[in-house]
Amino acid sequence: MNEQTRKPRAAGKIALIVLALAALVILSSSLFVVHQNEYGIVREFGKVVEVKDQPGLYFKIPFIQEAVTLPNTVLLYDLPVSDMISADKTTLIADCFAVWRIDDPRLFIETLSGSVLTAEGRINANVYNALKTVFSSMTQAQIISGRDGRLVNAVMQNIGNSFERYGIELIAVETKKIDLPDDNKAAVFSRMISERNNIAAGYLAEGESTAKEIRNGADREVQVTLAEAEAKAATLKAEGDAEYMRILSEIYDTQEEADFYSFMIALDALSSSMTGEEKTIILDRSSPIAQIFYQ
Repeated sequence: MNEQTRKPRAAGKIALIVLALAALVILSSSLFVVHQNEYGIVREFGKVVEVKDQPGLYFKIPFIQEAVTLPNTVLLYDLPVSDMISADKTTLIADCFAVWRIDDPRLFIETLSGSVLTAEGRINANVYNALKTVFSSMTQAQIISGRDGRLVNAVMQNIGNSFERYGIELIAVETKKIDLPDDNKAAVFSRMISERNNIAAGYLAEGESTAKEIRNGADREVQVTLAEAEAKAATLKAEGDAEYMRILSEIYDTQEEADFYSFMIALDALSSSMTGEEKTIILDRSSPIAQIFYQ
């Protein structure tokens, strides 16, 4: 094969290689991949013409259209720690974060140029203003007790649907920490201790007053019970004495029985009077006891 024959063949091979490379470049420029948790955005001369929200391999017009991606997942923005003033003029340190996602990629690109950093700037400004408004409408005690969900609900209501015009869905605003400035903590803690001591003293005084009332009531009940018992005892004693006298009158209803009874009573009295070692007793003749021995 002469030199003239080899040259056309070499040129043909080069042309084929160039065509293959050009086709490869064109093909690579025509394809783009959308991964999981991504939006695929096709733009033509800067204008969004197509949005792909499913993962896969897609085609575009090479050199005329371009493809970019945006996150199709939940995003978190940590707000800078900020000072807030409550309704009772207390300074509080608020550390919060926002949970958000791109809901409308086309609108997101049109309003925020498709920049996540720009979107975070909007979120920071809007959420900060809402926090400031809500904190200024609540006292320190309401803010602290409102961390059960009432505080963030109030913030979300204040924000409303202001992010819809950016193609953003604000899912939630949460507080990581709400605290006092370091220079205020000691004074607040001292005031809290004093308040708790005052509450404890009030409870103690109330308890002592209640205890005194209970003791006085118990003493009155004891006095009433004793008086009733003494009255009942006196009644029973009177009834017993009356019954005793009635029985005596039935037993000693004759003069002889009455004399015998007097004799026994006199002996009992004599026996009771003779105490100690000395058993001698001197009686006057007119004594009822001595009369027994003269009868």
